[in-house]
Amino acid sequence: MEMKKIHFDNMKNWIWITILILSLILILTGGLELFEFENPKLNKGLSASGFFLQVIYYSKMFWHKNYVQWNKKGAVIRVNSWSGKSLSFDQIKKTELTEKKLIITKDNGKIVTFDLNEIAESDTQKLNEIIIKNTIANKELR
Repeated sequence: MEMKKIHFDNMKNWIWITILILSLILILTGGLELFEFENPKLNKGLSASGFFLQVIYYSKMFWHKNYVQWNKKGAVIRVNSWSGKSLSFDQIKKTELTEKKLIITKDNGKIVTFDLNEIAESDTQKLNEIIIKNTIANKELR
């Protein structure tokens, strides 16, 4: 059986940040009609282009079956499911990786479990390390 990979995205990719900023500029330029064009539909086209870029940016999560996006505050984890689960690193009390299950206990006692049965061992370890490293860093900032 072939093990599945997780696509990791730590949100520091300058191409995606540039696309997001460009989309906002297009939306504002087209929506506020900052420039007067001979063809009035051009402003609507600029605005529509900006919204299209935003759709592309925010749909990244659905391009991959298994996807993890994180920054220093938290993570969105989607493994073997259609929807992802959001976690704030400062709310995580403990993390356990046992029998291909990642069990995360939050400060409020709520338990979030991810079944990593079909996921490659290297990606399982990387996901666990990301959560542990960022949880410790957030606990130290308090």
